[in-house]
Amino acid sequence: MRVLVTGSNGYIGSVLVPWLLAEGHRVVGMDSRLFAHCSLGSSSQEFEERVIDVRDLEVSDLKGFDSVCHLAALSNDPLGNLNPGLTEEINFRASVRLAQLAKAAGVGRFVFSSSCSLYGAAGDGFLTEGAALAPITPYGASKADTERAVTELADKSFSPIFLRNATAYGASPRLRLDLVINDFVASACLYGRIEIRSDGTPWRPVVHVEDICRAFAAVLVAPREAVHNQAFNVGRTDENYRVSELAEIVRETVPGSVVEYAADGGPDLRCYRVDCGEFSRQVPMYKPRWNVRRGAEQLIDAFRRSPLTVNDLKQNRFMRLPVLRQLMESGTVDGDLRRCGIGNATSQPVGVGS
Repeated sequence: MRVLVTGSNGYIGSVLVPWLLAEGHRVVGMDSRLFAHCSLGSSSQEFEERVIDVRDLEVSDLKGFDSVCHLAALSNDPLGNLNPGLTEEINFRASVRLAQLAKAAGVGRFVFSSSCSLYGAAGDGFLTEGAALAPITPYGASKADTERAVTELADKSFSPIFLRNATAYGASPRLRLDLVINDFVASACLYGRIEIRSDGTPWRPVVHVEDICRAFAAVLVAPREAVHNQAFNVGRTDENYRVSELAEIVRETVPGSVVEYAADGGPDLRCYRVDCGEFSRQVPMYKPRWNVRRGAEQLIDAFRRSPLTVNDLKQNRFMRLPVLRQLMESGTVDGDLRRCGIGNATSQPVGVGS
């Protein structure tokens, strides 16, 4: 099928696009390319990518696509907290508008990259998709609000699907080190220490970026009745860990590393465990392959091959919030988080990770 991937140049998108191409789909990407320079590794595989802000898309941009995989967003809590108003504009209003445009253009499936963060401060119990949505951050609220609004658009010709991803980890051409496991492995490899910036007790469900891609690929071709207007927790039920447990796994995987607690670390209210069984029951072809230990080993190998340097960490090269602030200070991005001088949308072949 012909698939539009928004956020195609991001952490997940730069893995998802080649994944869908390998599945035989015809893929067009859409990205504002704010983080195109945050690359570790490269690929010679090319695809068509339109350089455009998701807020500027029109119906004509969606014509001819069978499905949309919508990833484009301010991608985590720190970015969401930078300007809650813009988080609402980009993550919520632009997402709902995109779904409306897709429906008007005749797109059959709209797969939204949601997040388990919409469960908020949920405690120790396992949460199914029917649990109350109680986000405690602007980022989490934007995901919950989008789900509520887009579900109202569902009808016999338009199927929205909501993938509530656990906290992602793993190697990607567009690396992020503001993700807990990626951060722990990078610090362990380069400094020999893993710093926990909370008290270590919050629960986190985690999922490898490739298993997120498996989820998107699966729902694109799943029977309509199995996925229509449904939300799914994406990950593995046995991959829920306390932050302190994640640190210990990384310590065991990186010889000679130690775990340290930040002096000013305190409780983190974001705490939730999720049950991921419903997705596998509804879409049996979805079979996640990764666990934290294997993912940590993959990251170690990626950091050695590229390689990742101490200077990369000191300059916050792979931390989205500091990079965005640098772009704003340099005048590359304006106060509305629009890339200055982007002008009209342009279409160009790009290599994944280039």
